[in-house]
Amino acid sequence: MKAAVFHNQEDLRIEEAPEPTPGAGQVKIRNAYAGICGSDLHVFFDTANAGLDFTTPHPVTGSTLPQILGHEFSGTVVELGEGVGDVKVGDRVAVWPVYYCGECAACKKGAPNACTKIGFHGLTSHGGGMAEFTVVDSDKLHVLPENVDLRLGALVEPMAVAWHAVARSEIGAGSSALIAGAGPIGIGVYFALKARGVETIIVSEPSEGRREAIRRVGAQHVIDPSRQDLGDTVRELTGGDGVDAAFDAAGVAPAITSGIAALTPLGKLVVVALHGKAMEFNPTQLVMGETLLMGSLGYTQDDFDEVIRAMSDGVYDTTGWVDVIGLDDVESTMRELHEGRGMKKLVASTD
Repeated sequence: MKAAVFHNQEDLRIEEAPEPTPGAGQVKIRNAYAGICGSDLHVFFDTANAGLDFTTPHPVTGSTLPQILGHEFSGTVVELGEGVGDVKVGDRVAVWPVYYCGECAACKKGAPNACTKIGFHGLTSHGGGMAEFTVVDSDKLHVLPENVDLRLGALVEPMAVAWHAVARSEIGAGSSALIAGAGPIGIGVYFALKARGVETIIVSEPSEGRREAIRRVGAQHVIDPSRQDLGDTVRELTGGDGVDAAFDAAGVAPAITSGIAALTPLGKLVVVALHGKAMEFNPTQLVMGETLLMGSLGYTQDDFDEVIRAMSDGVYDTTGWVDVIGLDDVESTMRELHEGRGMKKLVASTD
């Protein structure tokens, strides 16, 4: 079968790979679409510092390079392994791609998304979504309702990243929020906030293309922080109180410092983006407002269910920010995204 196979830094090959067969408790999926994620870019362009150790077998999956990419993906069940009874051939599914140890402190606390040995199908496993077929354990599947198509299904994973971050904030209906960054995760945060009934959502994004993209899906209060005063906008839209929650979906230091400054007393700042550089800020800012600063990593199975339910309810809109490419275009598209060109790209895994 045809697959996008990562061999090492800046070495991605479209090549033939063995077609997998499901074992006991597993299913074989004909992949439909797989998203290119920021994690894929980190791995491709800076393998040694991507947060994953590719020099030894993965501690949970045992996988090593080369690796089929694609951990944000959807497809159709085409074959069942022995003992599988919770899904059937023909089901259209999104895949929760997490592998976890079940033994570390995070796993014992019921947070496999923060497992200290975490792995992902399509990054550190025996297969991935950027291939014609893959095999996964049946308990990783989330069946899509009839009104959620396979393109939306491939977006469940990144939208669940954003959903988990918003859930961490515990923000509720009638509240206000700030999103720093209007890339795919920032757009996902916007949708999750709307689903929770948040009324005032301010978006700070220096890229004109990304500002236009989030406006197209309904955002009204979108500013360019390089030309407009974010503080003035926050004060105007919140009656001087500040926002209840702020979300760093940009991964740059000003997203955190401006987010803290924008918060109401007892507000929460959730860091959902990965930062490539260290930063400094004065913790007194946290003390004076009793501000809560927290991180958000990945998603749970419940987050997948919540996102799919919201998709079925019509919360999500892909207008203007999602494009489809072929397997042969994966590397060139990764280079475009790395240069800041484009938004969300889904790879059609079959012709």
